[in-house]
Amino acid sequence: MLDPIKLAHFRNLISLSAADGKIEELERVALSKIAYENGIPLDRLNLMLDRANEYQYLIPQDNSEKEKQLDDMIRLALVDGDFSPAERELINIVSERLGFSKPALEKLIDVVLAEN
Repeated sequence: MLDPIKLAHFRNLISLSAADGKIEELERVALSKIAYENGIPLDRLNLMLDRANEYQYLIPQDNSEKEKQLDDMIRLALVDGDFSPAERELINIVSERLGFSKPALEKLIDVVLAEN
């Protein structure tokens, strides 16, 4: 059985990847890898990708999960080499909902950018 927390987290990543209106091939590859690492079957992944625009962002309850999810969202947004305005806007909204300050978000973005 799939872990509901991991599934919700993955659904959030799909929501982010579709924020700019399309899921690029590099994003699909990254999502496929994440799905595989989390034991999400290919048929479930494909169904989730088909319904990407229907998902609403689900807020995690645990602080460490919030930070990890935000970090994962930033990394996924950058996987195609383009930090689109829609992706950036969703990350800003998510960050605020998760309780991160603007400076904390910018610091996390800077850390991820420095690693790429």
